[in-house]
Amino acid sequence: MSEDRIVEVRNGSSWQLPAIIVLGLVALGGLAFGYNASSKLDTTQQAVATQLKTTQQSVQQDMSSLKDRLAQDEKANTDLQGDLKVITGKLKITQGQLRKAREEAAKLNDATVEKVSALDTSVHSELATKATNDDVKTVDTKVVGVKTDLDATREDLKMARSEMGTLIARNHDEIDQLRRLGERDYVEFTIVGKNKPQKVGNVTVELKGVNEKRNQFSAALTIEDKQFEKKNRAMNEPIFFYTSGTHIPEEVVINKVGKNTISGYVSIPKANSQVASTGSEKSGN
Repeated sequence: MSEDRIVEVRNGSSWQLPAIIVLGLVALGGLAFGYNASSKLDTTQQAVATQLKTTQQSVQQDMSSLKDRLAQDEKANTDLQGDLKVITGKLKITQGQLRKAREEAAKLNDATVEKVSALDTSVHSELATKATNDDVKTVDTKVVGVKTDLDATREDLKMARSEMGTLIARNHDEIDQLRRLGERDYVEFTIVGKNKPQKVGNVTVELKGVNEKRNQFSAALTIEDKQFEKKNRAMNEPIFFYTSGTHIPEEVVINKVGKNTISGYVSIPKANSQVASTGSEKSGN
């Protein structure tokens, strides 16, 4: 009997120890797994917290930027409203001024029509009362004068005009017509032979060459001690130049070309002649 109990006791203790060890290992494994899970959970919580904080900062920045934009838009809107009020006010003033100007123009127009009508009536009345033989003779004289001026104007229109608007005389008769206008002085000249400088008015003209077939010439102009060469210039083509202290150009026109000879004129504005005479008086004093 005792031997059997001993055997049973030994058999029971032999499986309890491994079981305890296994349980201990399982417990350790559970602890390790729990610790690992806890560590991962902490890491995840920290990551989530960090991401949440970053997101909050980003949202706050976006909100701040949005507030700034809204403030700028509100300011711009306010400025636009102010400008609109100013423009509207000015427009009202302008419309008022325009209306007033139209009314004044209408009044002036009516007044002008009345004055013209009154003047017309007065003229007709005076003509009716003063239409004597002497008056008729005077009118006839004025008509003749107007006709003469009209004929002269028609002759002027036949002349060519330069780029400066001056009339170009093609012969001596046309130069006389221009003299009668009284706007310029005309100095006629003829140069025979090459390289023979000739003083004409306030310019020295020197013939350099002639092309009779093409009605062209080459000349040198000396103006206030400065020489300018004009090559292959056409006949009746004015050459413009300025002298000191003047604002209106003088001109040289060659209206006739022959064998080693040219003829033409120098046109000097009356205003330039007055300037030149004033300058000479000052230098004399």
